[in-house]
Amino acid sequence: MKGNVAILGASYHQLPLIERAKELGYVTHVFAWECGDVGETAADHFYPISTRDGDAILEKCREIGIDGICSIASDVALITCNYVANKMGLTANTMESTYKSTNKHLMREAFMENGDPTPMSMLVTPDTDLSEIDIPLPVIVKPTDRSGSRGVHKVESPEELQAALDEAFEYSFEKKAVVEEFAEGQEYSIEYISYEGKHTFLAATFKYTTGAPRFIESGHYQPAPFSEETLERIKKVIEHALDSLEIKYGASCSEFKIDDKGNIKLIEICQRMAGDCIGSDLVKYSTGLDYVGMVVDIACGKAPDFTPVCEPFPVESCFIFNQEDLDKFNYIQEHEPERIVRIVDMDLDLLGSATDSSNRAGCYVIRHKD
Repeated sequence: MKGNVAILGASYHQLPLIERAKELGYVTHVFAWECGDVGETAADHFYPISTRDGDAILEKCREIGIDGICSIASDVALITCNYVANKMGLTANTMESTYKSTNKHLMREAFMENGDPTPMSMLVTPDTDLSEIDIPLPVIVKPTDRSGSRGVHKVESPEELQAALDEAFEYSFEKKAVVEEFAEGQEYSIEYISYEGKHTFLAATFKYTTGAPRFIESGHYQPAPFSEETLERIKKVIEHALDSLEIKYGASCSEFKIDDKGNIKLIEICQRMAGDCIGSDLVKYSTGLDYVGMVVDIACGKAPDFTPVCEPFPVESCFIFNQEDLDKFNYIQEHEPERIVRIVDMDLDLLGSATDSSNRAGCYVIRHKD
């Protein structure tokens, strides 16, 4: 065995991380609320402790003697991961970097201070006089400290603003929100892995969303169809922004838009691999690289291994929101089953009721035809 690795979260999002860590020879110690999630039984050891309870997890990790701690697709868990790792002298980004990467206001401040292309943004609290907001409509309202499209709303008129802010405050742990300039253009994301301050590009993703007002992600395609010239320009922007956030270790997902004039605007950068099967599945199949394994090894102080683990092919993730989406999935399952790479999660009781990324009815990954 290589050692003990702590993993925060037990949902299906974390399952690829748990399984890959075990395949690599690590003993897995998983922390999460006990609610019957798949990771509770997949782990070698499970501890019913909230991923937000940093001190309790730190105490247990010291008792275990972990060699690394990690999570994927969760900003809340990331804060605890880096808190525990820093306290134990393990490989991790600093807490200052962590807060910049998980708080949308601090992130915008870092981008503006360092000259990164970012939308105008203003921090708003329940006590803010809304007449002080001077960002032209339309704007995007977001909680400062949540992900997965929770509490996100595009506001087209002054009459909509207060209701959108109230919803964002309700979702926010710190009860704060940002009001931001609405960036025009197609949305993409890009995955990097960093080790000792060196950033290595892995993959770019074309993103589909439900559009206004909530922009819930409905599908992703890799590799994104960029020219080499455009991709190099994007990489230059992203790598500078990663330095602005002082990211030196681990995965990162950078979301951005490109308008019809070719202008790039950073939406946000997460100090973790993307969720929605992008990091856990799409990167592996579109590049042949073991992204999940890199996350585990870096957390345990080892350099990432770029040895291919499979032959790459174009791939996409598809999410089920309504009956039409379910019919498409059923057709593929019946007539083109060879295209299905993985059926990730299905809860058809949620059909037609999605309000953010946490309550879509299903997800599956398929080979792209083109």
